[in-house]
Amino acid sequence: MKIAVIGPGSMGLLYGFKLAACADVVLIGNNKKNLDEIAAHGVTLKREGEILHRQIPVLQSGAAKAPADLVILFTKAYQTQQALEENRALTGPDTVLLTLQNGAGHEAVLRQFVREDHVLIGTTAQGSSRENAHTIIHSGLGDTVIGAVVPTQIDMEGIRAVFEQAGFPCIISDDIRYTVWNKLMINASSSALSGVLQVRQGIVAEDAHAWEICRDLIREICRTAAAEGCIFDEEEQVRRLAAHLKNAPNGYTSIYADLKNGRKTEAEFITGAVVRAAEAHGLQVPVQKTLLHMILAMEGKQ
Repeated sequence: MKIAVIGPGSMGLLYGFKLAACADVVLIGNNKKNLDEIAAHGVTLKREGEILHRQIPVLQSGAAKAPADLVILFTKAYQTQQALEENRALTGPDTVLLTLQNGAGHEAVLRQFVREDHVLIGTTAQGSSRENAHTIIHSGLGDTVIGAVVPTQIDMEGIRAVFEQAGFPCIISDDIRYTVWNKLMINASSSALSGVLQVRQGIVAEDAHAWEICRDLIREICRTAAAEGCIFDEEEQVRRLAAHLKNAPNGYTSIYADLKNGRKTEAEFITGAVVRAAEAHGLQVPVQKTLLHMILAMEGKQ
């Protein structure tokens, strides 16, 4: 299987590294300095004292000449359109596009480049951080969950088998939208809120005022998800979030890091996805909307 991984950041390098053991993989990015380092040194993966190394082909964005069987997107969500425009040569009539990016709503962009029945969306509980341009620390071993947005004849079992062979536990979901909303429960509540507050995630549960806001965010997500046909119990989700924050109190989110370092965030595809879905169903989500505007205002300040 020919696989192109667009976005060789920490997660793109992780998936590219492991999939390259059993597939024909190329890494595609637009940071020439980082790509040159990967080309010169290969990719190094560290996990629990073990160090592995693998040479993986790299291409500057736009340089690909032939379609891939599977294109996996790991760019920032707001970069998706441009990345696919630049790499149109990767998408042929049989190409499958898979997004494992943060947030929701990516399928609206992906189906501009392939037929809708060749679009897959998913989530991953794998963890990776980048030590430098070509070295990653593999920290999590959770499931990769993928699914089609419409009925499809894609060989889903074949894709799952490649992921499993590479060492990624993979689940094919018949209701992938539920899985995406389930992940938004954390990303569009405590993750986004801790980013605005510029605190570690645990503070959200420890501070009474922050926790009250977070509970309201969860309730709005649940009500919006229900309008989308994904039913969640509000109080159960509040308890789930409290447990998550208790178990990982010292974590910092990507929105926190982006705002701290003056970068654009992916809030439009996280909090913004909830706001857009709510508005489409005539629902009011004032806390989510306020949080989104706060994040965008902070981006503007930076």
